[in-house]
Amino acid sequence: MGTVYITQEDAFIGKIDERLNVRFDKKTILDVPLIKVDGVVVLGRATISPAAISELLERNIPLTFLKENGRYLGRLEPEVSKNIFVRKAQWLAAGESPQAIHLVQGFVRGKLKNYRQTLIRRQRESTEVDLSKNISRLEQALAPIDTTSSINSLRGLEGAGSAAYFGCFNQLIRNTEFEFTNRVRRPPTDPVNSLLSFGYSLLRHDVQGAANIVGFDPYLGYLHCERYGRASLSLDTMEEFRPLIVDAVVLSTLNKRLLTPADFVTEPLSGAVSLTPEGRKIFLRLYAQKKLSEFKHPVLGRKCTYQEAFELQARLIAKYLMGEIEKYPPLVLK
Repeated sequence: MGTVYITQEDAFIGKIDERLNVRFDKKTILDVPLIKVDGVVVLGRATISPAAISELLERNIPLTFLKENGRYLGRLEPEVSKNIFVRKAQWLAAGESPQAIHLVQGFVRGKLKNYRQTLIRRQRESTEVDLSKNISRLEQALAPIDTTSSINSLRGLEGAGSAAYFGCFNQLIRNTEFEFTNRVRRPPTDPVNSLLSFGYSLLRHDVQGAANIVGFDPYLGYLHCERYGRASLSLDTMEEFRPLIVDAVVLSTLNKRLLTPADFVTEPLSGAVSLTPEGRKIFLRLYAQKKLSEFKHPVLGRKCTYQEAFELQARLIAKYLMGEIEKYPPLVLK
């Protein structure tokens, strides 16, 4: 089953024998074997029993809390991996070290190449859109990555490439009921930005869980600056997955008309837009399906799911930092 998403407000999360049991209004709304669960995400307000918390910790199952609109609140997870050698290598590479620069080059290259591939695919599908200028701008941002040895400069290339991609994101949406003008985050003030932000919150839960399994300190990153309370490494490792998973799910959901404007609500004071409870269920189902879809890993040469790829990429980062491989290969798919 993978990740369990609990969206019912005021639900009670308990444990019955070897099963995770969720109840609301004295009725069971979810009952799954714990052996099939690798993560629990609570959206909104819920109560969880001490027995369920203890069982999740013993089974190394992270528990993440998000607001109804997807904003990250916090996380309860088991003791960090005992692999101190991974964390030692991670900390030794902090700053402007050659290893940090190489990893940032990989994170930025992976993200921008996947952005470019998304635009190329859309251009092939339709002669009605002209994305050539945006594709060219992405290629201009990609070209100097390997010869750029400053992390700040690499951040600038990432920003330029992202601006080129989101500058034509509206042309990727074939559903005239929705429109995207620019990326708005805190808070998202339109349905498309709302879906992107919600999806990225879900993705953060997944990649942070993978980083914990491998033994990393999720708060020490390289592309994203150190900031109190920010899981910078999780944000780093998310980059190459954003277009592959979240953006792909958002575009597919809108273009297939699986959500309508009626599935969104606007908060009167802040203007924040979020999904209705029913809309969340639809999007969560589609996100979960995407995570379990298979592809051929370009480095390993075998099929895997995106859920498995979160941990595979984290392990490749660890192998690079510990000197077991010469380069870190970001996940780039055609």
